[in-house]
Amino acid sequence: MSVHEVVRELPGIAMVRDRSRALAMLDAIMSPEWESRFYSFNCRWSPSEEMASMRDGCGNEYSIIFSSAGAFARGFDHESPMSPYRTDPPAPWPGLFETVPEVFRALITEPAFSDEIGTPMATVCFWRERGDVEWKSGAIQSLPTGINDDGSAELLFDVLLDGRPEAYQQFAQEHYEVAVDLEAVRWVYALRPLTRSVVSALSPEVDLAGLEEGRVEIGYPFRA
Repeated sequence: MSVHEVVRELPGIAMVRDRSRALAMLDAIMSPEWESRFYSFNCRWSPSEEMASMRDGCGNEYSIIFSSAGAFARGFDHESPMSPYRTDPPAPWPGLFETVPEVFRALITEPAFSDEIGTPMATVCFWRERGDVEWKSGAIQSLPTGINDDGSAELLFDVLLDGRPEAYQQFAQEHYEVAVDLEAVRWVYALRPLTRSVVSALSPEVDLAGLEEGRVEIGYPFRA
């Protein structure tokens, strides 16, 4: 699945944000140590922006920035033939950023998404302005004949794109190597306030009170 197919499958900005918060909350429960998590969400990434992110620990990652302007996403597959490091000096793949709207252009060179010499770490990029009816991506240059990126855009965003609790359950069971309670996953996907029983069903060693800092950072719903 190419980036053009990925963006056709994505739901609206609000649903992508909700799914991202659910994934982050689930990973906060499954992995109390932030450094070991796949999925994160920071509702206070900047005074006017929120960020959903994924890091797989093997050099692949994505970030989605949510703001009043809409949403901007970039992903990096370190094995993709569209890697900026295919050339010396490094350079973004032709067409990746050329049509990014002005309102998002500062994010292309955002230091958090670039290497130490300022190269944007991206092999995929897409966006959706607040008034748009669909996600958009650049008119990227085709890969040379005989070279395939093996669907790296889909692989980066697969769980988010799927949208089903079952997709996270499968991911978590493979990654954390434990059984994962599907009903508890469904509870979090629905963004219902956490309970001790839901948290215990996912990770018996995790205390509900110990999740409060992460819950606040994620912006996950709370009920007194």
